[in-house]
Amino acid sequence: MSASPVLAVDIGGTKLAAALVDPRGCVTAAGRVPTPNRPGVDGEELWRALEALLGDLVAGAGDPPLAGVGVGCGGPMTWPAAEVSPLNIPAWRGFPLRERLRARHPGLPVRIHNDAICVAVAEHWLGAGRGHGNVLGMVVSTGVGGGLILGGHLVNGASGNAGHIGHIVVEPDGPPCGCGGRGCLEAIARGPGLVAWAREQGWRPGARGATGVELAADARRGDPVAGAALRRAGRAIGIAIASATHLCDLEIAAIGGGLSQAGPLLFDPLEEAFRTHARMEFARRTRIVPAALGQQAGLVGAAALVHAQDRYWSAG
Repeated sequence: MSASPVLAVDIGGTKLAAALVDPRGCVTAAGRVPTPNRPGVDGEELWRALEALLGDLVAGAGDPPLAGVGVGCGGPMTWPAAEVSPLNIPAWRGFPLRERLRARHPGLPVRIHNDAICVAVAEHWLGAGRGHGNVLGMVVSTGVGGGLILGGHLVNGASGNAGHIGHIVVEPDGPPCGCGGRGCLEAIARGPGLVAWAREQGWRPGARGATGVELAADARRGDPVAGAALRRAGRAIGIAIASATHLCDLEIAAIGGGLSQAGPLLFDPLEEAFRTHARMEFARRTRIVPAALGQQAGLVGAAALVHAQDRYWSAG
């Protein structure tokens, strides 16, 4: 393993984040800028913003030698070629992100994976799943995504999408999902979907606006509709994890993302639904826990694609 840091990148619809991450998974320098995601922005302007962020970060750290570049980005993407088309970044459709980064950093390994998979990798490497061989990492936020570690190694699947728990069907006659299906976990538990459901049931957001954070805050204050929305999400997540556990024989399911900050309002109904549906003896041993690494998880997981490639990277 190289002693040099990895240049880690986390690409989202609202922010571009980058960091230098050492082989222990410690962030030694970091920066972020808003994602240029306004109507009419083109892909090259977005790339220039990312280039400037990376250049400033590396220069500010004294231009150290790098072990490689690791990136977490929203999907879909071709994998491992990483032509990216993030649903929440319209300016990038089929954008050759890996090719561009390889040209910018010739001779270095450049590894790009789904951002939720990077969170799962981070939680297994250094977070709530550390020391366990069979881990599901989840992000419940604007969307619902995840990644699978089985036998101590990241499972990619045929197209790099293994672990995409957001599209397990938890309610066959439930609401339509953005994927074209119906009743997917993401359709029910993602933040904007919960907010829309709560408003249909009569919830009226306060001055801070109609967000998942405000919904959770109202649930804590005892608002019955907001509380029902969190129970609805928890139940759906619990059912999905029960299905994943029966399929994959998991030890740990670590849940991160904005909605996970709701605490017992989400985790209590989640645990109840999981215990109702996970009836096989081996499944009942699975523990469901909050993710441990917070906002740095995506960057740490992206760095692990290089620093711990024997476990988390099997492509070219």
